[in-house]
Amino acid sequence: MITDMVSTGPVTADSAIGLLRGAALFGPLAAVLVAAAVRRPSERAIAAMILATAWNLLVLALVNVIAVRAGWWSFSARGAVVEGVPVDLLLGWALLWGALPAHAARRLPLPLTVLALTWLDLAFMPLARPLVRLGGDWLYGEALAVALSLVPGLLLARWTTRGVRLGGRATLQAVLAGGLMLGLPVALTGVWRQPGWLAGLGVQVLAAPLTLGLAAVREFAAAGGTPLPYDAPRRLVTSGPYAYVRNPMQVSMTASYLLLGLLDVRFLAAAGVTVAYGAGLAAWHEGEQLAGRFGGAWAAYRSAVRAWLPRLRPSPAMAEAVVHVSATCGQCAPVGRWILRHAPVALRVRPAEEHPRGLRRMTYERADGLRAEGVAALAHAASHLHLGWALAGWVLLLPGLGWFAQLCADAFGAGPRSVPSWPAERGTDENGFTEPADAANRRRVP
Repeated sequence: MITDMVSTGPVTADSAIGLLRGAALFGPLAAVLVAAAVRRPSERAIAAMILATAWNLLVLALVNVIAVRAGWWSFSARGAVVEGVPVDLLLGWALLWGALPAHAARRLPLPLTVLALTWLDLAFMPLARPLVRLGGDWLYGEALAVALSLVPGLLLARWTTRGVRLGGRATLQAVLAGGLMLGLPVALTGVWRQPGWLAGLGVQVLAAPLTLGLAAVREFAAAGGTPLPYDAPRRLVTSGPYAYVRNPMQVSMTASYLLLGLLDVRFLAAAGVTVAYGAGLAAWHEGEQLAGRFGGAWAAYRSAVRAWLPRLRPSPAMAEAVVHVSATCGQCAPVGRWILRHAPVALRVRPAEEHPRGLRRMTYERADGLRAEGVAALAHAASHLHLGWALAGWVLLLPGLGWFAQLCADAFGAGPRSVPSWPAERGTDENGFTEPADAANRRRVP
Protein backbone atom coordinates (compact mmCIF):
# COMPACT_ATOMS: atom_id res chain seq x y z
CA MET A 1 0.00 0.00 0.00
CA ILE A 2 1.37 3.44 -0.66
CA THR A 3 1.70 6.68 1.21
CA ASP A 4 -0.44 8.34 3.84
CA MET A 5 -3.03 10.69 2.42
CA VAL A 6 -4.92 13.26 4.41
CA SER A 7 -8.45 14.46 3.90
CA THR A 8 -7.66 18.19 4.30
CA GLY A 9 -6.51 20.72 1.78
CA PRO A 10 -6.91 20.47 -2.00
CA VAL A 11 -6.77 16.67 -1.93
CA THR A 12 -10.09 15.26 -0.68
CA ALA A 13 -10.53 11.90 1.00
CA ASP A 14 -12.25 10.47 -2.08
CA SER A 15 -9.46 11.56 -4.41
CA ALA A 16 -6.84 10.21 -1.99
CA ILE A 17 -8.62 6.86 -1.90
CA GLY A 18 -8.80 6.85 -5.69
CA LEU A 19 -5.08 7.57 -5.98
CA LEU A 20 -4.24 4.86 -3.48
CA ARG A 21 -6.41 2.27 -5.26
CA GLY A 22 -4.82 3.13 -8.59
CA ALA A 23 -1.30 2.97 -7.18
CA ALA A 24 -2.05 -0.31 -5.37
CA LEU A 25 -3.02 -1.94 -8.66
CA PHE A 26 -0.82 -0.31 -11.29
CA GLY A 27 2.32 -0.08 -9.14
CA PRO A 28 2.77 -3.87 -8.80
CA LEU A 29 1.58 -4.41 -12.39
CA ALA A 30 4.23 -2.00 -13.71
CA ALA A 31 6.90 -3.68 -11.57
CA VAL A 32 5.99 -7.10 -13.00
CA LEU A 33 6.13 -5.78 -16.58
CA VAL A 34 9.52 -4.13 -15.98
CA ALA A 35 10.92 -7.31 -14.40
CA ALA A 36 9.70 -9.38 -17.37
CA ALA A 37 11.22 -6.90 -19.82
CA VAL A 38 14.59 -6.92 -18.06
CA ARG A 39 14.73 -10.71 -18.00
CA ARG A 40 12.32 -12.51 -20.28
CA PRO A 41 10.73 -15.42 -18.37
CA SER A 42 10.70 -18.95 -19.76
CA GLU A 43 7.48 -20.88 -20.28
CA ARG A 44 7.93 -22.63 -16.95
CA ALA A 45 8.67 -19.30 -15.24
CA ILE A 46 5.50 -17.79 -16.75
CA ALA A 47 3.54 -20.73 -15.37
CA ALA A 48 5.12 -20.16 -11.96
CA MET A 49 4.17 -16.46 -12.05
CA ILE A 50 0.57 -17.27 -12.95
CA LEU A 51 0.28 -19.94 -10.26
CA ALA A 52 1.77 -17.72 -7.55
CA THR A 53 -0.53 -14.83 -8.44
CA ALA A 54 -3.60 -17.06 -8.58
CA TRP A 55 -2.74 -18.64 -5.23
CA ASN A 56 -2.34 -15.24 -3.56
CA LEU A 57 -5.50 -13.92 -5.20
CA LEU A 58 -7.56 -16.81 -3.82
CA VAL A 59 -6.07 -16.93 -0.31
CA LEU A 60 -5.77 -13.17 0.16
CA ALA A 61 -9.45 -12.84 -0.75
CA LEU A 62 -10.30 -15.30 2.02
CA VAL A 63 -7.94 -13.66 4.53
CA ASN A 64 -9.31 -10.18 3.81
CA VAL A 65 -12.91 -11.33 4.25
CA ILE A 66 -11.93 -12.88 7.58
CA ALA A 67 -10.02 -9.72 8.56
CA VAL A 68 -12.95 -7.44 7.77
CA ARG A 69 -15.37 -9.59 9.75
CA ALA A 70 -12.93 -10.00 12.66
CA GLY A 71 -12.26 -6.25 12.80
CA TRP A 72 -8.55 -6.59 12.04
CA TRP A 73 -8.90 -4.00 9.26
CA SER A 74 -11.52 -2.52 6.95
CA PHE A 75 -11.61 -0.53 3.73
CA SER A 76 -13.10 2.85 2.88
CA ALA A 77 -13.97 2.24 -0.76
CA ARG A 78 -16.95 2.46 -3.08
CA GLY A 79 -17.32 0.53 -6.32
CA ALA A 80 -15.59 -2.70 -7.35
CA VAL A 81 -15.93 -3.99 -3.79
CA VAL A 82 -16.80 -7.62 -2.98
CA GLU A 83 -17.57 -8.63 0.62
CA GLY A 84 -16.06 -5.34 1.78
CA VAL A 85 -12.76 -5.86 -0.08
CA PRO A 86 -11.72 -3.63 -3.06
CA VAL A 87 -11.00 -5.86 -6.05
CA ASP A 88 -8.25 -3.64 -7.47
CA LEU A 89 -6.41 -3.63 -4.14
CA LEU A 90 -6.66 -7.41 -4.00
CA LEU A 91 -5.29 -7.81 -7.54
CA GLY A 92 -2.34 -5.54 -6.83
CA TRP A 93 -1.56 -7.36 -3.60
CA ALA A 94 -1.65 -10.71 -5.42
CA LEU A 95 0.79 -9.43 -8.06
CA LEU A 96 3.09 -7.96 -5.43
CA TRP A 97 3.26 -11.25 -3.51
CA GLY A 98 2.86 -13.54 -6.50
CA ALA A 99 4.19 -12.76 -9.98
CA LEU A 100 6.78 -10.18 -8.93
CA PRO A 101 8.83 -12.25 -6.44
CA ALA A 102 8.20 -15.44 -8.45
CA HIS A 103 10.24 -13.90 -11.27
CA ALA A 104 12.36 -11.09 -9.85
CA ALA A 105 13.36 -12.81 -6.60
CA ARG A 106 13.45 -16.45 -7.66
CA ARG A 107 17.19 -16.74 -6.94
CA LEU A 108 17.07 -15.06 -3.54
CA PRO A 109 16.82 -17.21 -0.41
CA LEU A 110 13.19 -17.87 0.46
CA PRO A 111 13.45 -16.52 4.07
CA LEU A 112 14.95 -13.27 2.77
CA THR A 113 12.14 -12.83 0.23
CA VAL A 114 9.47 -13.54 2.83
CA LEU A 115 11.03 -11.12 5.34
CA ALA A 116 11.39 -8.35 2.75
CA LEU A 117 7.80 -8.57 1.53
CA THR A 118 6.46 -8.87 5.06
CA TRP A 119 8.45 -5.83 6.18
CA LEU A 120 7.11 -3.79 3.24
CA ASP A 121 3.57 -4.74 4.14
CA LEU A 122 4.09 -3.94 7.82
CA ALA A 123 5.58 -0.57 6.89
CA PHE A 124 2.98 0.54 4.36
CA MET A 125 -0.27 -0.84 5.81
CA PRO A 126 -0.41 1.93 8.47
CA LEU A 127 0.36 4.54 5.79
CA ALA A 128 -2.56 3.52 3.57
CA ARG A 129 -5.10 5.73 5.32
CA PRO A 130 -7.83 6.66 4.53
CA LEU A 131 -8.25 3.63 2.27
CA VAL A 132 -7.31 1.10 4.98
CA ARG A 133 -8.46 1.41 8.58
CA LEU A 134 -6.46 -0.83 10.90
CA GLY A 135 -7.86 -2.40 14.03
CA GLY A 136 -5.91 -3.07 17.18
CA ASP A 137 -5.27 -6.73 16.30
CA TRP A 138 -4.39 -6.23 12.64
CA LEU A 139 -1.08 -8.08 13.02
CA TYR A 140 -3.06 -11.33 13.41
CA GLY A 141 -4.40 -10.83 9.91
CA GLU A 142 -0.93 -10.03 8.60
CA ALA A 143 0.49 -13.21 10.13
CA LEU A 144 -2.35 -15.26 8.65
CA ALA A 145 -1.77 -13.75 5.20
CA VAL A 146 1.96 -14.47 5.32
CA ALA A 147 1.49 -18.04 6.52
CA LEU A 148 -1.33 -19.08 4.17
CA SER A 149 -0.74 -16.87 1.14
CA LEU A 150 2.79 -15.51 0.77
CA VAL A 151 4.84 -18.54 1.81
CA PRO A 152 2.85 -21.26 -0.04
CA GLY A 153 2.66 -19.05 -3.14
CA LEU A 154 6.42 -18.57 -3.20
CA LEU A 155 6.99 -22.30 -2.65
CA LEU A 156 4.62 -23.21 -5.47
CA ALA A 157 6.37 -20.78 -7.81
CA ARG A 158 9.88 -22.02 -6.97
CA TRP A 159 8.93 -25.70 -7.15
CA THR A 160 7.30 -25.11 -10.52
CA THR A 161 10.25 -23.14 -11.94
CA ARG A 162 12.77 -25.74 -10.78
CA GLY A 163 10.60 -28.79 -11.49
CA VAL A 164 11.01 -30.20 -7.98
CA ARG A 165 8.69 -31.39 -5.16
CA LEU A 166 6.19 -32.95 -7.56
CA GLY A 167 3.82 -34.08 -4.83
CA GLY A 168 3.79 -30.68 -3.18
CA ARG A 169 3.17 -28.67 -6.32
CA ALA A 170 0.50 -31.11 -7.56
CA THR A 171 -1.29 -30.82 -4.21
CA LEU A 172 -1.16 -27.02 -4.21
CA GLN A 173 -2.34 -26.92 -7.83
CA ALA A 174 -5.31 -29.14 -6.94
CA VAL A 175 -6.22 -26.92 -3.98
CA LEU A 176 -5.87 -23.82 -6.16
CA ALA A 177 -8.04 -25.21 -8.97
CA GLY A 178 -10.69 -26.38 -6.56
CA GLY A 179 -10.73 -23.04 -4.75
CA LEU A 180 -10.92 -20.88 -7.88
CA MET A 181 -13.25 -23.04 -9.97
CA LEU A 182 -15.54 -24.40 -7.25
CA GLY A 183 -14.99 -22.85 -3.83
CA LEU A 184 -15.03 -19.20 -4.98
CA PRO A 185 -18.15 -19.53 -7.21
CA VAL A 186 -20.00 -21.36 -4.43
CA ALA A 187 -19.09 -18.61 -1.96
CA LEU A 188 -19.96 -15.71 -4.29
CA THR A 189 -23.29 -17.14 -5.48
CA GLY A 190 -24.39 -18.03 -1.96
CA VAL A 191 -25.49 -21.45 -3.15
CA TRP A 192 -24.13 -22.89 0.09
CA ARG A 193 -26.93 -21.21 2.04
CA GLN A 194 -29.19 -24.26 1.97
CA PRO A 195 -31.02 -26.23 4.64
CA GLY A 196 -28.69 -28.57 6.51
CA TRP A 197 -30.11 -31.76 5.01
CA LEU A 198 -29.84 -30.42 1.46
CA ALA A 199 -26.30 -29.12 1.97
CA GLY A 200 -25.24 -32.50 3.39
CA LEU A 201 -26.85 -34.34 0.47
CA GLY A 202 -25.15 -32.00 -2.00
CA VAL A 203 -21.72 -32.64 -0.52
CA GLN A 204 -22.25 -36.40 -0.75
CA VAL A 205 -23.42 -36.23 -4.37
CA LEU A 206 -20.52 -33.96 -5.33
CA ALA A 207 -18.07 -36.46 -3.81
CA ALA A 208 -18.21 -38.73 -6.88
CA PRO A 209 -17.14 -36.20 -9.58
CA LEU A 210 -14.65 -34.53 -7.25
CA THR A 211 -13.05 -37.89 -6.46
CA LEU A 212 -12.66 -38.48 -10.19
CA GLY A 213 -10.82 -35.17 -10.60
CA LEU A 214 -8.55 -35.68 -7.60
CA ALA A 215 -7.69 -39.20 -8.76
CA ALA A 216 -6.73 -37.79 -12.16
CA VAL A 217 -4.37 -35.26 -10.54
CA ARG A 218 -2.80 -38.06 -8.48
CA GLU A 219 -2.39 -40.20 -11.61
CA PHE A 220 -0.59 -37.33 -13.33
CA ALA A 221 1.71 -36.96 -10.32
CA ALA A 222 2.45 -40.70 -10.38
CA ALA A 223 3.47 -40.27 -14.02
CA GLY A 224 5.83 -37.40 -13.16
CA GLY A 225 3.73 -34.34 -14.00
CA THR A 226 0.86 -32.04 -13.05
CA PRO A 227 -2.26 -30.76 -14.87
CA LEU A 228 -0.36 -27.62 -15.90
CA PRO A 229 0.37 -27.74 -19.68
CA TYR A 230 4.01 -26.73 -19.15
CA ASP A 231 4.41 -29.34 -16.42
CA ALA A 232 2.71 -32.35 -18.01
CA PRO A 233 3.84 -36.00 -17.57
CA ARG A 234 6.54 -37.22 -19.93
CA ARG A 235 4.61 -40.38 -20.82
CA LEU A 236 1.06 -40.99 -22.01
CA VAL A 237 -1.18 -41.55 -18.99
CA THR A 238 -3.72 -44.33 -19.63
CA SER A 239 -4.27 -45.73 -16.12
CA GLY A 240 -6.51 -44.76 -13.23
CA PRO A 241 -9.33 -42.43 -14.33
CA TYR A 242 -7.73 -42.17 -17.77
CA ALA A 243 -8.62 -45.82 -18.41
CA TYR A 244 -12.28 -44.77 -18.26
CA VAL A 245 -12.42 -41.29 -19.81
CA ARG A 246 -9.90 -39.08 -21.64
CA ASN A 247 -10.77 -35.83 -19.85
CA PRO A 248 -11.45 -36.81 -16.23
CA MET A 249 -10.62 -33.38 -14.79
CA GLN A 250 -12.95 -31.57 -17.19
CA VAL A 251 -15.65 -34.20 -16.70
CA SER A 252 -15.26 -33.79 -12.94
CA MET A 253 -15.73 -30.03 -13.03
CA THR A 254 -18.57 -30.13 -15.57
CA ALA A 255 -20.47 -32.73 -13.55
CA SER A 256 -19.98 -30.66 -10.40
CA TYR A 257 -21.37 -27.55 -12.14
CA LEU A 258 -24.36 -29.50 -13.46
CA LEU A 259 -25.18 -30.76 -9.98
CA LEU A 260 -24.82 -27.27 -8.51
CA GLY A 261 -26.98 -26.02 -11.37
CA LEU A 262 -29.92 -27.73 -9.69
CA LEU A 263 -29.56 -25.11 -6.94
CA ASP A 264 -28.44 -22.10 -9.00
CA VAL A 265 -28.95 -21.80 -12.75
CA ARG A 266 -25.71 -19.81 -13.14
CA PHE A 267 -23.73 -23.02 -12.67
CA LEU A 268 -25.41 -24.44 -15.78
CA ALA A 269 -23.83 -21.61 -17.76
CA ALA A 270 -20.48 -22.45 -16.14
CA ALA A 271 -20.92 -26.08 -17.21
CA GLY A 272 -21.57 -24.93 -20.77
CA VAL A 273 -18.42 -22.81 -20.78
CA THR A 274 -16.38 -25.74 -19.43
CA VAL A 275 -17.67 -28.10 -22.13
CA ALA A 276 -17.10 -25.51 -24.86
CA TYR A 277 -13.53 -24.91 -23.73
CA GLY A 278 -12.73 -28.60 -23.25
CA ALA A 279 -14.30 -29.78 -26.49
CA GLY A 280 -12.94 -26.85 -28.47
CA LEU A 281 -9.67 -25.09 -27.68
CA ALA A 282 -8.32 -27.62 -25.17
CA ALA A 283 -9.15 -30.64 -27.35
CA TRP A 284 -7.54 -29.08 -30.41
CA HIS A 285 -4.41 -27.80 -28.68
CA GLU A 286 -3.78 -30.77 -26.40
CA GLY A 287 -4.73 -33.26 -29.11
CA GLU A 288 -2.09 -31.86 -31.44
CA GLN A 289 0.53 -31.93 -28.70
CA LEU A 290 -0.25 -35.51 -27.69
CA ALA A 291 -0.33 -36.71 -31.29
CA GLY A 292 3.06 -35.16 -31.90
CA ARG A 293 4.59 -36.62 -28.73
CA PHE A 294 3.06 -40.11 -28.67
CA GLY A 295 1.93 -40.82 -32.24
CA GLY A 296 0.34 -44.24 -32.62
CA ALA A 297 -0.05 -44.82 -28.89
CA TRP A 298 -2.18 -41.69 -28.61
CA ALA A 299 -4.26 -42.67 -31.65
CA ALA A 300 -4.95 -46.13 -30.19
CA TYR A 301 -5.84 -44.71 -26.81
CA ARG A 302 -8.10 -42.06 -28.35
CA SER A 303 -10.02 -44.67 -30.31
CA ALA A 304 -10.54 -46.83 -27.21
CA VAL A 305 -11.50 -44.19 -24.61
CA ARG A 306 -14.17 -41.50 -25.06
CA ALA A 307 -13.48 -37.87 -24.22
CA TRP A 308 -16.56 -37.14 -22.10
CA LEU A 309 -18.65 -40.28 -21.52
CA PRO A 310 -16.84 -42.66 -19.14
CA ARG A 311 -16.59 -46.36 -19.89
CA LEU A 312 -18.09 -48.81 -17.42
CA ARG A 313 -15.08 -51.10 -17.80
CA PRO A 314 -11.48 -49.86 -18.08
CA SER A 315 -9.72 -49.75 -21.41
CA PRO A 316 -7.26 -52.56 -22.22
CA ALA A 317 -4.85 -49.75 -23.11
CA MET A 318 -4.17 -49.15 -19.41
CA ALA A 319 -0.76 -50.13 -18.08
CA GLU A 320 -0.32 -53.80 -17.18
CA ALA A 321 -0.11 -54.58 -13.47
CA VAL A 322 0.23 -57.47 -11.04
CA VAL A 323 -1.29 -57.69 -7.56
CA HIS A 324 0.41 -60.12 -5.20
CA VAL A 325 -1.92 -61.69 -2.60
CA SER A 326 -0.94 -64.37 -0.13
CA ALA A 327 -2.52 -67.71 -1.04
CA THR A 328 -1.79 -69.24 2.38
CA CYS A 329 -3.39 -66.47 4.47
CA GLY A 330 -6.97 -67.17 5.47
CA GLN A 331 -7.92 -63.48 5.27
CA CYS A 332 -5.93 -62.65 2.14
CA ALA A 333 -6.79 -65.55 -0.19
CA PRO A 334 -10.52 -64.63 -0.46
CA VAL A 335 -9.48 -61.11 -1.56
CA GLY A 336 -7.46 -62.57 -4.42
CA ARG A 337 -10.37 -64.78 -5.48
CA TRP A 338 -12.75 -61.81 -5.26
CA ILE A 339 -10.56 -59.80 -7.64
CA LEU A 340 -10.45 -62.70 -10.11
CA ARG A 341 -14.25 -63.12 -10.03
CA HIS A 342 -14.58 -59.55 -11.32
CA ALA A 343 -12.51 -60.35 -14.45
CA PRO A 344 -9.88 -57.62 -13.98
CA VAL A 345 -8.57 -55.80 -17.03
CA ALA A 346 -4.78 -55.65 -17.52
CA LEU A 347 -4.26 -57.10 -14.04
CA ARG A 348 -2.90 -60.49 -12.95
CA VAL A 349 -3.35 -61.91 -9.47
CA ARG A 350 -0.28 -63.81 -8.25
CA PRO A 351 0.56 -65.49 -4.94
CA ALA A 352 2.68 -63.25 -2.71
CA GLU A 353 4.64 -66.41 -1.88
CA GLU A 354 6.21 -66.30 -5.37
CA HIS A 355 7.59 -62.77 -5.02
CA PRO A 356 11.41 -62.70 -4.70
CA ARG A 357 11.34 -59.87 -2.10
CA GLY A 358 9.45 -61.79 0.56
CA LEU A 359 6.33 -59.59 0.76
CA ARG A 360 4.56 -58.92 4.05
CA ARG A 361 1.49 -57.13 2.69
CA MET A 362 -0.72 -57.34 -0.37
CA THR A 363 1.34 -55.55 -3.05
CA TYR A 364 0.37 -53.90 -6.35
CA GLU A 365 3.06 -53.38 -8.99
CA ARG A 366 2.41 -51.64 -12.30
CA ALA A 367 4.47 -51.79 -15.47
CA ASP A 368 5.14 -48.02 -15.32
CA GLY A 369 6.84 -48.40 -11.92
CA LEU A 370 4.00 -47.57 -9.53
CA ARG A 371 4.00 -49.73 -6.39
CA ALA A 372 1.55 -49.81 -3.47
CA GLU A 373 0.98 -52.01 -0.43
CA GLY A 374 -1.91 -52.96 1.83
CA VAL A 375 -5.15 -51.04 1.43
CA ALA A 376 -3.55 -48.87 -1.26
CA ALA A 377 -2.76 -52.01 -3.28
CA LEU A 378 -6.40 -53.10 -3.11
CA ALA A 379 -7.52 -49.59 -4.08
CA HIS A 380 -5.30 -49.61 -7.17
CA ALA A 381 -6.45 -53.11 -8.08
CA ALA A 382 -10.08 -51.90 -7.92
CA SER A 383 -9.39 -49.51 -10.81
CA HIS A 384 -8.94 -52.60 -13.05
CA LEU A 385 -12.49 -53.89 -12.37
CA HIS A 386 -15.17 -51.36 -13.34
CA LEU A 387 -16.08 -47.73 -12.71
CA GLY A 388 -17.99 -48.32 -9.47
CA TRP A 389 -15.21 -50.21 -7.73
CA ALA A 390 -12.67 -47.80 -9.23
CA LEU A 391 -14.41 -44.82 -7.57
CA ALA A 392 -14.37 -46.66 -4.24
CA GLY A 393 -10.66 -47.34 -4.69
CA TRP A 394 -9.89 -43.72 -5.55
CA VAL A 395 -11.67 -42.62 -2.37
CA LEU A 396 -9.39 -44.92 -0.37
CA LEU A 397 -6.38 -43.26 -2.00
CA LEU A 398 -7.36 -39.76 -0.87
CA PRO A 399 -4.86 -38.19 1.56
CA GLY A 400 -5.62 -39.26 5.11
CA LEU A 401 -8.39 -41.72 4.22
CA GLY A 402 -5.95 -44.35 2.99
CA TRP A 403 -3.91 -44.06 6.17
CA PHE A 404 -7.04 -44.38 8.33
CA ALA A 405 -8.34 -47.35 6.32
CA GLN A 406 -4.97 -49.10 6.69
CA LEU A 407 -5.00 -48.40 10.42
CA CYS A 408 -8.45 -49.98 10.72
CA ALA A 409 -7.45 -52.96 8.57
CA ASP A 410 -4.39 -53.59 10.74
CA ALA A 411 -6.52 -53.33 13.89
CA PHE A 412 -8.83 -56.06 12.55
CA GLY A 413 -5.99 -58.48 11.81
CA ALA A 414 -5.00 -57.52 8.26
CA GLY A 415 -1.55 -56.25 9.25
CA PRO A 416 1.80 -57.33 7.81
CA ARG A 417 2.73 -60.99 8.14
CA SER A 418 5.38 -63.39 6.95
CA VAL A 419 4.45 -65.83 4.18
CA PRO A 420 6.32 -68.93 3.00
CA SER A 421 8.32 -68.73 -0.22
CA TRP A 422 7.30 -70.67 -3.32
CA PRO A 423 9.32 -71.24 -6.47
CA ALA A 424 8.07 -69.02 -9.27
CA GLU A 425 7.62 -72.05 -11.54
CA ARG A 426 5.16 -73.73 -9.18
CA GLY A 427 2.32 -72.90 -11.61
CA THR A 428 -1.36 -72.65 -10.81
CA ASP A 429 -1.93 -72.94 -7.07
CA GLU A 430 -4.93 -74.41 -5.28
CA ASN A 431 -6.48 -70.97 -4.73
CA GLY A 432 -6.45 -70.21 -8.44
CA PHE A 433 -4.37 -67.03 -8.24
CA THR A 434 -2.04 -67.84 -11.10
CA GLU A 435 -3.47 -68.27 -14.57
CA PRO A 436 -1.99 -69.10 -17.96
CA ALA A 437 -0.41 -66.00 -19.45
CA ASP A 438 -3.13 -65.63 -22.11
CA ALA A 439 -6.07 -66.17 -19.75
CA ALA A 440 -6.14 -62.59 -18.48
CA ASN A 441 -6.11 -61.32 -22.06
CA ARG A 442 -9.10 -63.51 -22.97
CA ARG A 443 -11.04 -62.15 -19.99
CA ARG A 444 -10.64 -58.48 -20.82
CA VAL A 445 -13.70 -56.59 -21.95
CA PRO A 446 -12.96 -53.85 -24.51
